[in-house]
Amino acid sequence: MPIANLVIIIAPFVTVIGLCGCFRDADIPDIPAIAKYFTTKGRYEEVNPHLIQDILAVNRSILQPPSARCREIHVTAIVRHGTRYPTSKNVRKMRKLYDLVKSSAAGEESWLREIQSRWTMWYSEDMDGRLVHKGVQDVQHLAVRLSKLLPSLISEEKLRGGFMRFVSSSKHRCVNSTLAFIAGLTELWDVTDKEFDHAVNDALMRFFDRCTRFVEEVDNNPSALLEMDRFKQGPEMRRVQEKIADRLGVPYSSITEESAEAAFYLCAYEFAIKTVNSPWCRLFDEADAQVVEYANDLKQFWKRGYGHDINSRSSCILFHDLFSRLERAASENKSGQQVTEAVVVQVGHAETLLPLLTLLGLFKDREVLKSTNYAAQSRRSFRTSNMLPYAANLVFVLYDCGGGDLRLQLLLNEKPVTFPGLTGRGAAMPLYEDIREHYRDLLGGCDFETECQLFKLPADA
Repeated sequence: MPIANLVIIIAPFVTVIGLCGCFRDADIPDIPAIAKYFTTKGRYEEVNPHLIQDILAVNRSILQPPSARCREIHVTAIVRHGTRYPTSKNVRKMRKLYDLVKSSAAGEESWLREIQSRWTMWYSEDMDGRLVHKGVQDVQHLAVRLSKLLPSLISEEKLRGGFMRFVSSSKHRCVNSTLAFIAGLTELWDVTDKEFDHAVNDALMRFFDRCTRFVEEVDNNPSALLEMDRFKQGPEMRRVQEKIADRLGVPYSSITEESAEAAFYLCAYEFAIKTVNSPWCRLFDEADAQVVEYANDLKQFWKRGYGHDINSRSSCILFHDLFSRLERAASENKSGQQVTEAVVVQVGHAETLLPLLTLLGLFKDREVLKSTNYAAQSRRSFRTSNMLPYAANLVFVLYDCGGGDLRLQLLLNEKPVTFPGLTGRGAAMPLYEDIREHYRDLLGGCDFETECQLFKLPADA
């Protein structure tokens, strides 16, 4: 059965479970001690632990407009797809490690015997990043929570009236996450007499594929990730590999950096997909997990984040799309019209969100992440485990507080985030004009076509 159909069919079951919003203690899963270090392979619940007890819990106090007169007039939510299967590339790495453990690992530990005798390699290459059942739930529940957080905007009336728009990347995991978001709302409101469309737009949601300069200078350039490669060959990562070899009872030469990564993925995927604290997790202690997390953060920093300027500039098209919509909403509201796009939900990837977060200047540390400063970066802001779990979301809420006073609030993963450079009273929900002034240079420039030219013309040409 196609997953697109599965989303719709399982929606009632998922939402009924979710609407209960309660779990007995016996239902709370055994969480791996290293789960908070799973980077982009982590569960959304690790970022918001209160959801483990109540998956539909919402704290409306995070919305604190400066006046009781303030009302929400527009919301844009940029959402990463829900939990997915591993890619075929990672499945191959995982199978190689599994075969090694089955054939060569030695030891009497119960967890190791469980891997060798009971655990089977159930991942296959044809899964290749597809959305899983848990991923459907991730996004359905997010839709319900956002409707509870912003009930005047994300409402049945707005949905039926055509004031909500849904946009997706063309990848199946994003299309099916979009369908899951819509199903979350239609099941919540018992809307059965109408269907709702979505648009596929890779120019917006997969801009990185279309930015020639990014593709050539970073994506296809091995030297762009030199710091990550150096760290993976360094003493911290080598010690992790040796400890894994010791735990498995195999020669040090058998465990490569790729093997260590595969073991980490096996632990992470088993937990994210099946909520199982797998025996694979016993190959790591917390110190090991922090090292592997840093290796992954180095990759994201240098490939999608602050490491290279073009990483963030490639998202200019998404940045301008967002602000043009905010401008249109502000203009319609000022003239007394109904805001035509009251809600816009855009579903993409971690690679969609991170360049935009970087362009906005969020989670920027004083020191650049390098292969040589692992210990110094233990308290870094740039930590993808916190920023980009499955179903990560960046939400912009525009308010009309009367008298031409428009304000903008930013939420990441349903938590308020302060725009960089804006401090003091009112920083949590600053004036929209102050935001525009702060990003004036980007709003006046940051042209996608110009930024993404492989050879940029000199300024005086």
